[in-house]
Amino acid sequence: KMLSCAGADRLQTGMRGAFGKPQGTVARVDIGQTILSLRCKDQHEAQAIEALRRAKMKFPGRQKIYVSRNWGFTKFHRDIYEEWRGIKKLIPAGSHAKYIADHGPLSAWK
Repeated sequence: KMLSCAGADRLQTGMRGAFGKPQGTVARVDIGQTILSLRCKDQHEAQAIEALRRAKMKFPGRQKIYVSRNWGFTKFHRDIYEEWRGIKKLIPAGSHAKYIADHGPLSAWK
């Protein structure tokens, strides 16, 4: 602790911690990397975009809000997801979906 003459009402740290151990936490983010991902119903899309717009003010730099064409966090487009789910080609499994291929052993088709 350092206290000296004038202005000694505040505690100073001086050169303490100037070199050596890191202090704090930081994330290395690449250009184009997803920072936040949000899933919501279609009726709440406007509120979700507004929430992300407000959240991006808290991050340094420039962020873009991108509305995905995929269903939830899956890799399937919305129209394909609904079509394949109707013909039992996709099985919902939580936040993702399992794809049932048209090939494989005959024992799996029973």
